[in-house]
Parts: sequence; C-alpha cells; structure tokens
Amino acid sequence: MLIADVQTAGRGRRGRAWVAPPGTSLMMSVLLRPPPAAIAPARASLVTSAWACAAADACADVAGVEPRLKWPNDLVVSAGATDRKVAGILTESVIERGAVAALVVGMGLNTGWPAVPAELAGTATSLNLECGRPVDRVELARVLLRGFEARYARLCESGDARKLLAEVRRRSATLGRAVRVERDAAAGGTLAGVATDVDDDGALVVTDAAGTAHRVDVGDVVHLRPAAAAAPSAGPSAGPGRAP
Repeated sequence: MLIADVQTAGRGRRGRAWVAPPGTSLMMSVLLRPPPAAIAPARASLVTSAWACAAADACADVAGVEPRLKWPNDLVVSAGATDRKVAGILTESVIERGAVAALVVGMGLNTGWPAVPAELAGTATSLNLECGRPVDRVELARVLLRGFEARYARLCESGDARKLLAEVRRRSATLGRAVRVERDAAAGGTLAGVATDVDDDGALVVTDAAGTAHRVDVGDVVHLRPAAAAAPSAGPSAGPGRAP
C-alpha cells in the first residue's frame, strides 16, 4: 500500500490527470494478489465496487457525509439533479491463465480543500466543505481499509457477489437516471437511455428509447438533467467523450 500527501502526475481513466496539493486529499494505491482463479477478468470491476462501497462507508463514519456511487468509478455527493465528485477510483489488473493475478486499486478522495476552484464549481466538492470541519485522513484510511478487507475477502473466498451487488445498487447515483454513455466507436459509440441495472459482473445495463437493454462494460457516463433526457437515442460516436 502507498499513501501520498501530494500528487503532481496522477492518472485517472483514459489517462486523465489528477493533481492534488499537499494536505488536500487522501490518495492511496493498494496492490492485491487474489488467490489463483478467484476472480475472473470479467468480474474485476467488482473489486472497484467493493472499494467504492468501503470508501462511502468510511466517509459516512468519519465525516458524516455519505457519497453515492456514480458508475463506473466515482463517488459523488448528490443534491437533487446535481452530482459533485468527491473521489475517483481506478483499478488496473494483470491477467494470467485466464484469471486476475494482480490488481492495483488507486483512489483520490478530496478531504481538505480550502474552497472549490471556480472551474469546478457545481461539479466537485471536498469532504471538509460538506461536513464543515477538518477530516482525519488517517482515520478515514483505516476505516476504509477495514471495510474493503471484509468485502474483498468475501469476493475471493466464495465468489458470491450478491451482497456486494445489492449494496452497489442501493448506493448508486446512476440507476434510474437518464444517462449518456460515451464510448469509443469500436465499443459501440454513444448510447443514451435510462440506467436500469448493474448486472452480476458489475456492468451497467442501459435501456434505450426503443426498450432495448444494452450491457455496458466500459464508458464514461454522463447523468442527464430531465430536459436533456427527453428523447434518448442510440447511435455511433465520433470518438470518446468526457463525463463531468
């Protein structure tokens, strides 16, 4: 495990930069080596889900703020139709002999911002700004790791993800929302519809205007406001987009 106080060249999904000044965030990466054949590659995203649920619990226990899960890898504080990102999670895996041999789970969680930067107003926040007091990053990490250990052990030992998936669905900020999924053209291009489920492997299910359910393994999800979601449609995209 590695915990950093400052980050100058962090990497998020699709190579996006993540920069954090000293003392403002809990930034940590954990190397995992699951038992042989314990986690199939198609289910590797469930490790991200286990971490996200543990992080949400830790935020609630330590800061009194309970973020929700924005598929696939963000924690957001929701207020009405507005979601402000408080954390991002990135999991990368090594596949050997058809199974996950190793994973690195990395997270940046905003904990001590003096204020929200003007360019991020309405789209991001920090735990201290939400709870109105300083947040103990050491205690936050301790509670998070304890919660993750229990979920990860259950996933590795039994392979039974039903309890985890029920928790993901309960905590989701995405399910039931009109969404736009931005994917590379090779992955199907842009898809619009309503997020209706998370399947047994952690993939998002989006139902389009014609009533067709689409399984989404990877993509950037944009939560649409009601006015933007009036007429969802599916179609090709010129290229990848960026979720707020």
